[in-house]
Amino acid sequence: MSRIIRLAKAQEADREFAEQVECAGTKEYSPDDNGAQTNSDPMHLRIVEALLFAAAEPLAAEVLAGALPNDTDVEAILIELQRHYEGRGVNLVRVAGKWQFRTANDLGFLLHKEKHEERRLSRAAIETLAIIAYHQPVTRAEIEEIRGVMVSKGTIDALMEVGWVRIRGRRRTPGRPVTYGTTEAFLVHFGLENVSDLPGLDELKAAGFLEAAPPMDFSIPSPSDALAPDEDPLENDDPELLPHCAHDFDEKDTAKDGQ
Repeated sequence: MSRIIRLAKAQEADREFAEQVECAGTKEYSPDDNGAQTNSDPMHLRIVEALLFAAAEPLAAEVLAGALPNDTDVEAILIELQRHYEGRGVNLVRVAGKWQFRTANDLGFLLHKEKHEERRLSRAAIETLAIIAYHQPVTRAEIEEIRGVMVSKGTIDALMEVGWVRIRGRRRTPGRPVTYGTTEAFLVHFGLENVSDLPGLDELKAAGFLEAAPPMDFSIPSPSDALAPDEDPLENDDPELLPHCAHDFDEKDTAKDGQ
């Protein structure tokens, strides 16, 4: 920005150039649609306009004044420019006591751009996702038993917000806890046709996720999308279908997740 101001000062200092512009019959800057003449020096208007156009941040009137002669009425120039850009695609607006060119409010929708922000899952969320994928249908209590630590509501909520975990139904046990499973989006993201295509024992060994010689009683679960014999589907009026309600009725929502 200092470089731009220095260049502007040098340009203004060149009086011969300014005189040539005026002698050449340069049309005076007219902010009004009716062609009314302005009292501000056309070169001063152009300098302020150029500085504002090139600036990435709003500029204070004092900064703009540094590029103009000492007796210049910067506020008057800014008002003229503001009037000139009324009704155009860009407007000169005052924000936080400074000045900046901005897209007209009624055209903002044309410049709207959606950007997908990547979210990194925590280690607790990744472990929980793996347990749900391989052990579905699974309740939160069962997830905690496998992980050895409590599972916070936020961990499962995060997986549901990503779209990889869903509530499948309810277990036919006391308390009727909800059961969790993976979604179609989970299969699409990981390139699986169905949950039975999850990596097996040999594949996990080859990828280095398991020891070469796991315990003798170790086995890989067989997940299924179908309802389990002890699982009931959710009814349409089930409270768990309400937004942001992804927890069992086991009073563990405030538990902290182990890392």
